[in-house]
Amino acid sequence: MNTKIVVTGMGVVSPAGNTVDDFWSNLCAGRSGIRAITHFKTDKIASKIGGVAEDVVPAGMGPKEIRRQSRFTLFAMEAADQAWRQSGLDIAKENPFRCGVYFGSGIGGIDHIEQNTVKNHLEGPRRISPFVMPQGLTNMAAGVVGIRLGLKGPNLAIVTACATGAHCIGTAADAIRLGKADMMIAGGVETPVIPFGLASFSAMRALSTRNHEPERASRPFDLDRDGFVMSEGAGALVLESESHAKARGAEILAEVAGTGESCDAYHVTAPDPEGIGAAEAMRAALAQAGINPEEIVYYNAHGTSTKLNDASETRSLQLVFGENMPLVSSTKSMIGHLLGAAGAVEAIASIQSILTGIITPNINYETPDPECRVNLVANEAREVTVTSVMSNSLGFGGHNATLIFRRYA
Repeated sequence: MNTKIVVTGMGVVSPAGNTVDDFWSNLCAGRSGIRAITHFKTDKIASKIGGVAEDVVPAGMGPKEIRRQSRFTLFAMEAADQAWRQSGLDIAKENPFRCGVYFGSGIGGIDHIEQNTVKNHLEGPRRISPFVMPQGLTNMAAGVVGIRLGLKGPNLAIVTACATGAHCIGTAADAIRLGKADMMIAGGVETPVIPFGLASFSAMRALSTRNHEPERASRPFDLDRDGFVMSEGAGALVLESESHAKARGAEILAEVAGTGESCDAYHVTAPDPEGIGAAEAMRAALAQAGINPEEIVYYNAHGTSTKLNDASETRSLQLVFGENMPLVSSTKSMIGHLLGAAGAVEAIASIQSILTGIITPNINYETPDPECRVNLVANEAREVTVTSVMSNSLGFGGHNATLIFRRYA
């Protein structure tokens, strides 16, 4: 159980760019990826904005193969491909049964389910695509990544709403620690920016309606926040045991120092206002990492830009760190909320902060909220020596996941 877990590859698809370099450059510059939605009609939906990622075509895929995939599986394959290439792994030199995939999604291929439900209603059942079920299944991202890269080891699709990506990374690290695998691709993916997705979250009054200025709509911890902005994308990490990575001469990007999980056991959508559950996940991650709270330099917040979440998360930070709060920012201020992909994409931002010594800003912070007293990196990036980062993901159902990344030595 003392096996050190390291990161050797990263890949991303996001509203801020479809490579790690582009993604990071835009975050450091404080550029928002939120725009007015134009690819479907939003006239009857309260929220008309979102973070839309550019379509991707993974290398070597022809038109026929692409048609048999869902958009979320294409995103997952592209992010995994990027991470795999950076890692330098060659499956021909590995035992494929020791190489696995933990890749999740909150709602999977909901776009294909929506399209074919409408088609069934208007044109009848004979017009439904024979691929709608495999295209819609939430586990299919993990499945196609395994198929594409020839990874025959443990393969799971964890579903914990907005904590999905972080849970996949934490559980994949555990699988390596337990000796079930030598390496894992772990991450999350989501493509929910569709009429049904936008309408559903709008009906909950969870989404921002600052439609006249999309780039300023996601404003975590700001007093005038009015909801989150729904976005899409994917994030993937290659995790390995340190011994496996060193044996093949891999470049090690960071260490997965600790992970923690808990449940609020409070409400199906609202977080515990006292932040007790999230705080417990944070303490568990600190304990596994063997570090004290004051050693965390940067906290990548879940920071959704909703009234309840930001206040509850602030309380959890106060419970764990007290007066020694680390620097805080929310990546969601620039890319919105990627739901099941959020934890994985934000893990990449966290690791990049260690590699570059830059903490990306929490943009759109204009009016302090007395309920959200955090040590915020507001509006402009900051250069700091970053040794350890904590990243939190908090999902509907009360699911809490914490990841701690540490500079590799």
